[in-house]
Amino acid sequence: MKVCIVGVGAIGGFIGARLATNSHFTVHALARGESLRALNEHGWRLEQDGEIIQRPCVAAESAVDLGLQDIVFIALKTPALVQVLPTLAPLIGENTLIVSAMNGIPWWFFRDIEEQSNLPFQSVNPKGAHHLAVPYKNIIGLVVHAAATRTKPGFIQHKAGNRLLIGEPEGGTSVRAQMLADMLTEVGFDCNHSENIRSEIWFKLWGNMTTNPISAITGATADKILQDPLVRKYCSAVMNEAAILGEQIGCQINEDPESRHEGTEKLGAFKTSMLQDVENGRAIELDSILGIVYELAQRLEISTPNIESLFGLTRLFAKTKGLYDQ
Repeated sequence: MKVCIVGVGAIGGFIGARLATNSHFTVHALARGESLRALNEHGWRLEQDGEIIQRPCVAAESAVDLGLQDIVFIALKTPALVQVLPTLAPLIGENTLIVSAMNGIPWWFFRDIEEQSNLPFQSVNPKGAHHLAVPYKNIIGLVVHAAATRTKPGFIQHKAGNRLLIGEPEGGTSVRAQMLADMLTEVGFDCNHSENIRSEIWFKLWGNMTTNPISAITGATADKILQDPLVRKYCSAVMNEAAILGEQIGCQINEDPESRHEGTEKLGAFKTSMLQDVENGRAIELDSILGIVYELAQRLEISTPNIESLFGLTRLFAKTKGLYDQ
């Protein structure tokens, strides 16, 4: 079976390395620059549980060089989608499964609303271009509850968590989603087949839409953010507004912010993905994590002053640092 990882950062590299441990899979990578050179020279490399996993990788800069794939995992940073998605056609056949493994809200999440209104959500699907680039019928949703870091090109260090949720964008169960869940379980993930992947995506967003941007602005790890009583209260206010929005789109949140904070605290002093991007001078994924929530609130005409202030402050910070160009 041919599998391709598009986006070989922390999560893409984690998934690729684990899949490559199964000899039944030929795990390709679409990469460039130092990552491309490292993968071709050293293969997939992952440090997990004190062990270094190293397996062969076929990496290329062009999708044409890799050819048709059975499964394509898209683990890109959201800002890269505009340039990369239109180039993926050589990888995708009639039955190719396209698994989105990304932070925040993926481009396909609001497809029904967009079709009804003929108005794309610019935050995650600018001008509706992403729907044209990737066939919706091929898409499978994936939620990653794991933390990993790319310590150098082509080398991933697993930090915590091993849980994956996979499911159909339209909900319910399917043979193909179960096949993917079984495949990921076989290579060591704790993977479950969800009947409502959209709610799982929204729930994860609800939990990290505050710590991510606040860490980017302040440079604080998650534990310090929640130790400050005023910031903790502000996080809860943002999450309460997002829960109201979730109800309007069929993604009910059945947890209160405080219990979520307690769960986050158990993870200790970790750096969010957005803080890691700031420290490395990379464009931050603000639109898929917070911009889309603000845009949804505007579309639904629901007042969300706390979401607005957090989005505005983070956007200004990122623009000042040259990490956001919208």
